[in-house]
Amino acid sequence: MYKRYIHDINIAIESILANKLKSMLTALGIIFGVAAVISMLAIGNGAQKEILDQIKMVGVNNIVINPIFEEADENSDSDNGERQSKKFSPGLTLLDVEAIQEIVPSVQRISPEVSLNSFVQFKANRMPAKIMGVSPDYFELFNLPLESGTFFTDFQVEHGITVCIIGANIKNKFFSTVNPIGQYIKFGNVWLQIIGVLQKTDITITGFESAGVNVYNDNVYIPIKTMLLRYQNRALVNLRKAQTSTIRFGGGAISFGGSPQSQSQQNYHQLDRIIVQVKETNEINSTTEVLSRMLLRRHAEVKDFEIVVPELLLKQQQRTKDIFNIVLGAIASISLIVGGIGIMNIMFASVMERIKEIGTRLAIGAKKADIIAQFLAEAVLISVSGGFIGVILGIILSFLITHFSGILTIVSPLSVLVAFGVSAAVGVIFGLSPAKRAAEKDPIESLRHE
Repeated sequence: MYKRYIHDINIAIESILANKLKSMLTALGIIFGVAAVISMLAIGNGAQKEILDQIKMVGVNNIVINPIFEEADENSDSDNGERQSKKFSPGLTLLDVEAIQEIVPSVQRISPEVSLNSFVQFKANRMPAKIMGVSPDYFELFNLPLESGTFFTDFQVEHGITVCIIGANIKNKFFSTVNPIGQYIKFGNVWLQIIGVLQKTDITITGFESAGVNVYNDNVYIPIKTMLLRYQNRALVNLRKAQTSTIRFGGGAISFGGSPQSQSQQNYHQLDRIIVQVKETNEINSTTEVLSRMLLRRHAEVKDFEIVVPELLLKQQQRTKDIFNIVLGAIASISLIVGGIGIMNIMFASVMERIKEIGTRLAIGAKKADIIAQFLAEAVLISVSGGFIGVILGIILSFLITHFSGILTIVSPLSVLVAFGVSAAVGVIFGLSPAKRAAEKDPIESLRHE
C-alpha cells in the first residue's frame, strides 16, 4: 500500500524538479517567513538573557536606598520652614545601616556604599577608576566571586585598614605578568594593598547605574571605614554646618555663619547609597514600607532619600520587551501565512495547467487518494524545503544582527523546531484544498481538456 504513495511522492518530486524556478518562487514566502520568525525569536531570547543577567547583577531581592539633595527655592517664603528642617537631617549615615540591621527582621544582608572617581596608579602606569567603600556583604549582594585572594576580614573592616579588592580590568592593566595579591597601588594619595581580584564579568549593563549597577571590572573596593577615614566623610562637613547654622528665637533669628540653603545645595549624606537584601521576594514590598517609615523618623521627617527595587524595574522592562517581541513574532508570522497563500494559489494554477495529466492518471487506474497524495506532497515538499532554507537564513541573519548592531541574539533549538514545524503545517493546510480540487476532476472531462 505504502508503495503507491511512494510512487505519488516521486511524481511530485519530478514535477518540482521540472519547474525549479516556479517552485523556488513559490517557496520564497516560506523562506523569508521562517527566517523572520527565527531571527525575531533570537532577538527576544537575547533580550531575555540580558534581563536575567541584569537581575543577577543587581542582586536578587535587593532594595537600594539612594540619597536626595534638592536645591531650595530662594524666592519661596513658604518653603522656609522646610529648608530649616532639612538643615538638621543627618542624611544617609552608617547609623542608618546599623539601625536597619538591628531592627528590620526581614533583612538578610546590608551594605553601605561611598564612591569616588579618580586615577589608580601602579609604578609608571595610571588609569581612571572608581574606588568604592563597601562592607563584606556587598560582594554577596551583587554575586561578585573572587578570581584570587580573599575578601575583607572583620579586623580590616573594623579598623579601616588600607586594603583593597580590584576589578579584572585593573588586574589586566597593571598585573598582566605578575601576581597582584600583596602588591600596592595608589589611589589618590593613599597606598592600598591588594588582597583580592574579582572575576571578570562580560555582562553589559545600561541604564541602571542609578539603581546600584556598576562597571565592576574597573572598580577598586575598600572597607567602608577606610573610605570614611582616608578619603571623604561628608558627615563631618554636615556636622560643622549644623553647628554654624541659623538658630531661631521666636520671631527673629541669629545666624552663626553658613547660608540657610548651604546644606540643601550640596550632598550632605555620608553614604552614596545603602543596599539592602531581604530574605524572601514576597517581603520586598513590606520591607520597603518599613524602611521608608523608619528612615523618615530618623531623618526628622525629611524625605531626603528614595527607595528603589532594581529587580522590579528590570522585570517591568522585561515585560515590555516580551510584549514587543510578541508583536515582532506576530508580524513575522504573517509572512508564513502569506507564503502559505502563495503556495495555495500556485497549486491551484498548477492543477488547472495539469488537467490532462490528472485525467491520464485517473484513467489508467490511479485513485483519488493518489492524486491528493501527489499534489499534497508537492505543497509540503515546497514548504519544507523553503522552511529548511529559511532556518539557515534565519541563523545567518541572527549572526549578522549581533555582528553589525551589537544586539544579543540567541537561536534556540525550540525556535528552529517551531518555525520548521509551522512551515510543514503551512504546506499541509494550504496544499490540501488544491489537492482535493485535483482529485475531484472527472477523468473523461480532463482528457478532453485542451
